[in-house]
Amino acid sequence: MIIYEEILRSFQREKVRYVIVGGIAFNLLGGLRNTSDLDILVEMSDGNLAKVVKIFKKQGFGVKQPVNPMDIADNAIRRDWIENKHMKAFNFYKDGGLLEVDIIVESPVSYKEARKDAVIINTAGIRLPVISINHLIKMKKKAGRNIDILDISELKVIKNLRKRNDKKMGK
Repeated sequence: MIIYEEILRSFQREKVRYVIVGGIAFNLLGGLRNTSDLDILVEMSDGNLAKVVKIFKKQGFGVKQPVNPMDIADNAIRRDWIENKHMKAFNFYKDGGLLEVDIIVESPVSYKEARKDAVIINTAGIRLPVISINHLIKMKKKAGRNIDILDISELKVIKNLRKRNDKKMGK
C-alpha cells in the first residue's frame, strides 16, 4: 500500500471523504491476497470528486477513457455516464497501468453506509478509513467473482476469530 502513500496523504490533507474497499481493504482487515490496485468508495458530491481528480492529476495519474477526468465532478455528466454508459467505476492509472485506482461508482454499499462503521487504521501518520468486514462481504457478494467468493469465506473466518477474541477480552 505504500505505493499509494502520497495519494492517501493528499486525501487526508485535502479532507477527501472516502473509504478504502476492494483487495487492499481485504488485506488491511486481515486477509492475504496479492493485489496492487486501490479501490475507493467516495462521497459523490461534485466538490469532493473535484478534490479527488485534482489530487490524481497532480500526482501524474491519467484516465484511459477519452474524457476529461474533471467531468466526473459534474453531477449531470456523471449521471449520464452511469445511466447511459453503465459506468460502474472510474479508473485512474499511472506508469503504464502499474498503479491503478478505481473510484467505485455503483456499489451495493453507499459511501454514507460504509463511512458509518468504517475501521480507522493509523499507519505512517495517515488515518485510513477502511470498509467494515460486513460491508465488504456485501460488496463482494454483489461482484460474485471466484476471488470474491474466496475472500468472503476468509472474511467470515476473520470475523469469527475477532468475535472469539472480543469475548476473551470481555468486550
